[in-house]
Amino acid sequence: MKVVKSIFILFLMEVLFLAAGIDAQVPPYAKWGQVAMKETKKKYPQADIVDYQHIGRETGTSTSIEKFKLWLKEDTKEFGVLIDITFDNKSEEIIKIDFSETTREKYNQS
Repeated sequence: MKVVKSIFILFLMEVLFLAAGIDAQVPPYAKWGQVAMKETKKKYPQADIVDYQHIGRETGTSTSIEKFKLWLKEDTKEFGVLIDITFDNKSEEIIKIDFSETTREKYNQS
């Protein structure tokens, strides 16, 4: 939960900086990271997001895939979730979101 709060606070600071005209240099994947966390909370409502990592982007001619790794904790169970967000390059409309649960070993390798 602390990671989610920290990410939210950073996002809030970036919004305030932008409103004040200060260049906060928001990374291009930031909006997709918010989508990844929001959709993960929908899919795993009882779990806390304890870690977050942007893996990268695969850019295609008409669509791209933004990739993230999240580590979740639910009661005594901990597990990783790999999230791929496929979107249209021009409209940025989300085409699909894929989730894949993973072990700590596989999570650390991806």
